[in-house]
Amino acid sequence: MSILDGTDALFIGGNWVPAQSSSRLEVISPVSERVIATVPRGSAADVDAAVAAARRAFDAGPWPRMTVAERVEGVGRLRAVFESRKEEMAQAITAEMGSPITQSCTIQTTVPLMMLDEQRQIATESYPWSELRRSASGNALVTRTPKGVAALITPWNAPMITIIHKLGPALLAGCTVVLKPASLAPLSAYLLAEMVEEAGLPEGVVNVITVDRGEAEYLALHPGVDKVTFTGSTSAGRHLAAKCGELLRPITLELGGKSAGIVLDDADIPETVEALKLLSFRNSGQICTLKTRVLVSKAREREFVEALAEMVGSLPVGDPMDPNTHVGPMASQKQRDSVESYIEAGINDGARAVIGGVGRPKGLDKGWFVQPTLFAEVEPNSRIAQEEIFGPVLSVLSYEDEDEAVEIANNSVYGLSGAVFSEDIGHAVSIANRVKTGVLEVNGAPFGFHAPFGGVKQSGIGRESGWEGFEPYVEAKSIGLPKHYADSLERA
Repeated sequence: MSILDGTDALFIGGNWVPAQSSSRLEVISPVSERVIATVPRGSAADVDAAVAAARRAFDAGPWPRMTVAERVEGVGRLRAVFESRKEEMAQAITAEMGSPITQSCTIQTTVPLMMLDEQRQIATESYPWSELRRSASGNALVTRTPKGVAALITPWNAPMITIIHKLGPALLAGCTVVLKPASLAPLSAYLLAEMVEEAGLPEGVVNVITVDRGEAEYLALHPGVDKVTFTGSTSAGRHLAAKCGELLRPITLELGGKSAGIVLDDADIPETVEALKLLSFRNSGQICTLKTRVLVSKAREREFVEALAEMVGSLPVGDPMDPNTHVGPMASQKQRDSVESYIEAGINDGARAVIGGVGRPKGLDKGWFVQPTLFAEVEPNSRIAQEEIFGPVLSVLSYEDEDEAVEIANNSVYGLSGAVFSEDIGHAVSIANRVKTGVLEVNGAPFGFHAPFGGVKQSGIGRESGWEGFEPYVEAKSIGLPKHYADSLERA
């Protein structure tokens, strides 16, 4: 029986064990709207068991006591298994949350493999696990040791990307983990658990449980947990941060976004529009870093909107298992209803729906589909320009000059991502430095996984990726040394 059919067990302590609750979570196809699998709805007792297994693995198991090279080799085995089952993983993600299969085979699975490669490279070549620091005030050996048990709480929209963002550095640092995937997309996480088992990681190093929101909070606040990392909505992240703050428990948050793409007057319009096909519409618009506000000068607004409308109107919408599909369904009925309500709000607020609008795409009477929608003449303070829609909806806003463009880009409670399009790269970088956001791409150029990723303002706390992505999972310790001993270490 394939894990894609669901499971009756949780992955705890290196074994598949029956849940201590008989309750189930249904996995519903966003295309057929039918139940395709069920998984356990874990209870607080299941959380206790998973944390206890992770705690034993950390306190008494071999993983935290291995050398970094040994952990790199162990994560490498997991990476090799993932590679061998990559197509199966892509199928699981498309089935459970509707990501178009071509994007599942690239973005949703190839990207996590690239992450694992670069995480292992950082751990081996550049992360300062131990360093000597010397000054007139003293000599210190600074060491970094694993923090402990980490609770990983991840969303449904990009399951493996968000999991590997956290899991790789946590494991390489020597932590043990309890992974709580989103209830909408649990199959890919259980498939990953099978990979962990196949890779032969020590018992209890990775535990995977499916629970509801209440039990997820119980996990985050569990006395056996040392570190929490959460990717999801700003409202849920704010709530968890407040609760963890009461315990002085460290938490990393990657939350919502309403990212702006600034199109400067010297930008190549056809190239910019082609870049926005993925920068604004990948994964059917269900990515927090998408450029959902595009800013263009009034002088080029008409030309740009016409080119953008042609692109949006050409996006193939339909069955996510079709390799030609670019926009699939929303992941749930709730998400479809939310996106439709934002489209209605945009129209009611006076924005012009250039293409798309309320209603199903033609020929798609079943499934959680919405029409890819382009709005023009959008006011900077309107709902569709301020709130995260999380669907295939793009707003075009106009500006008089570059100062106003930066002002509009910064007119947001979020600060996760952004873009600047220009033929003059140096000038684009100068504009990028004025935008209050955690990452920004010039002409859509990726920043890679050796660079830190994370948000400012209400888009989060902390960073993932790069060597900075290891920092949440370690404790830095400074050991004062006599000068003669420090001298001998420096000479060695």
